[in-house]
Amino acid sequence: MNKLQSPPVIVGAGPAGMLAAQTLVRKGLRPVVLDENARHGGQIYRQPPAHFQRSPKALYGFESGKAEAVLQAMQDLLPHIDYRPNTLVWNAQAACLDLLHEGKTSVLPYGALLVATGATDRILPFLGWTLPGVFSLGGAQVALKFQGCAIGRQVVFAGTGPLLYLVAYQYAKAGGQVAAILDSAQWSDQLRALPELTAQASMLSKGVYYVAWLMAHGVPIHRGALPVQALGKASVEQLIWRDKQGEHRLVCDAVATGYGLRSETQLADLLGCEWAYDEADRAWLPAKDSAGRASVPGVYLAGDGAGIQGADAAQWSGERAAWALLSDQGLTLSEDEKARIDALDKMMARRRIFGAGLTKAFPEPRQWPALTSDAVVICRCEEITAGDIRNAAKASGALELNRLKAFSRVGMGRCQGRMCGCAAAELLAHCTQQSPSQVGRLRGQAPIKPIPFENTFSAQTEGPA
Repeated sequence: MNKLQSPPVIVGAGPAGMLAAQTLVRKGLRPVVLDENARHGGQIYRQPPAHFQRSPKALYGFESGKAEAVLQAMQDLLPHIDYRPNTLVWNAQAACLDLLHEGKTSVLPYGALLVATGATDRILPFLGWTLPGVFSLGGAQVALKFQGCAIGRQVVFAGTGPLLYLVAYQYAKAGGQVAAILDSAQWSDQLRALPELTAQASMLSKGVYYVAWLMAHGVPIHRGALPVQALGKASVEQLIWRDKQGEHRLVCDAVATGYGLRSETQLADLLGCEWAYDEADRAWLPAKDSAGRASVPGVYLAGDGAGIQGADAAQWSGERAAWALLSDQGLTLSEDEKARIDALDKMMARRRIFGAGLTKAFPEPRQWPALTSDAVVICRCEEITAGDIRNAAKASGALELNRLKAFSRVGMGRCQGRMCGCAAAELLAHCTQQSPSQVGRLRGQAPIKPIPFENTFSAQTEGPA
């Protein structure tokens, strides 16, 4: 057996990271679990502060039973793992991770690394989206789950994808006023996707229920709709939106927007993983095999950080990647464990069919680049507009996203392209008459997220556990 010199490290304590940790512990290992959040659970099972008063049923809805079980299983696991909350992984190199915890940096060596970094919202900007009161869908969900408050009294939900309806439903169930749902997709898109969506009938049923409940409770749902401009003096007061009938105006004090999710891939990039363009995610993703092995030996990828599949599939992929790690270390697997791996492979295959259906049901609005005016701010960190991007591409002849970054500074701010990268790629592809796959991706840079400069060079290296 190939004995690890350092403990296996899991980055992320969402559905994928938690199930990976449980699998490794069952086989006698004590992994280090690094969690950027204060409490395990990730986004989908995000835990509120200890004094929070809302019930699990109110927080997680249909998923409350599963959420409680998963969170309790992880809680029971804490004595058997090295769990490190509030810990940011800001760099990776030479089989070591650079960490930030409570303002102090350190270096953690690893023998095997399982990356489960999750996802963030995919944003397509519009005029006024930088006004106070405009949130991403994920941000609106965090406010409700973690802080027990709504982002406004009259909220418009604009974008597309399952999260659009889920968060609107959660707000309405919590007593919030949903002014309208603006979905850029059409009913016909969902109907065409039904054959693939039936691959996971229970998930389809939940989605249908959310939409039916919202309609039954008088929430207006507009299809083929795109936000045009958020208006207001100090914060959002109105939203102008358009559909095939023309432009319309809604009174509101908050907008939640998002067009699906994008994988958090910066750490995989710094690790030197190979990349491949994924048409379903409309994004460049780190390459991996069906078990989660990356192109870099000893590195495993799981969850939405390796491709958007949802909470259930994230759990399966976290467990599957942990089995791959164990197998690669020469641990003997029982017949029951081999049967479990086969079952996981089959479940993940069905989920890929369902995922293809979601892509078909909620396509990104391909008309967005053409409809976006030059005045729209794309990169809010550097205040780069759509016009700046078009002019930089034209003046420089830049055909690739990092080349555009050098000439325009798009993606050079604090978010490192998390908010603007997708939109910048779509704009560059449109104005240079290329496909998004041809313009490439913004390369990851350390630090992945901002860190205190005064502590950057004071890191201590941990020895083998």
